[in-house]
Amino acid sequence: MCQVGHLDPSSHQRVLMKTGLILLIIGHLNFITGALVHGIVLRFVVNPQDATSLLYAVANTASVISALLTISCGIAVLMLSRYLAPTALKWLVFTLSTSSCLGCLSCLLGMAISIGLTLGSQGRALLAPCSLTNAALTPVSRECPFDPTRVYSSTLSLWAVSLLLDSVEIIFSIRCLLLTSDLLQLGCCCRGAHRRKVSLQAAPADSPDLGQCLGLLRLNSVESAQL
Repeated sequence: MCQVGHLDPSSHQRVLMKTGLILLIIGHLNFITGALVHGIVLRFVVNPQDATSLLYAVANTASVISALLTISCGIAVLMLSRYLAPTALKWLVFTLSTSSCLGCLSCLLGMAISIGLTLGSQGRALLAPCSLTNAALTPVSRECPFDPTRVYSSTLSLWAVSLLLDSVEIIFSIRCLLLTSDLLQLGCCCRGAHRRKVSLQAAPADSPDLGQCLGLLRLNSVESAQL
């Protein structure tokens, strides 16, 4: 690693601590939201023959996994805010923040598709166990494992909350990624390597010593040919 520039350890510790706490809280909230969706609705709805219900299950499972990654990233960031020296811990936070960001992005797309399909089909997959067509007009039945008059709006509300939490997780995961890159000084190394590459490419055209040497070689070759 290059050792260019100077980092203020106290400022990085404060920012990392706040970022780690936010990631920890948001990760737990997203995990609880995913568990509620699974416990209230999806455990009754998932059908291997129905592609829409399988999409719901995959999106919700991915949301729970990304929440666990965010919680792990928050714990690692809190540890890094206490101990800035270990390089292995910095790389661990860098890897976890990258994984959390990518996982939350995939969950964001999955939740958006789930909400769009549910609104487009009027909750057909959600109400499949009850064999109902209108959730607002049908009363609670003994054959239905949940209240069909509330499952449609409740599920959409929980998915909207999960969508918002995934967006916040992406923002703070990217912030954590940038902070760790600053601690690892990856940007300084990239800029230094780019400068060295540019200087090496420009050296043959701009170096007067090399030009003089080439001129002398041509002159000697011409004189030898004349002789």
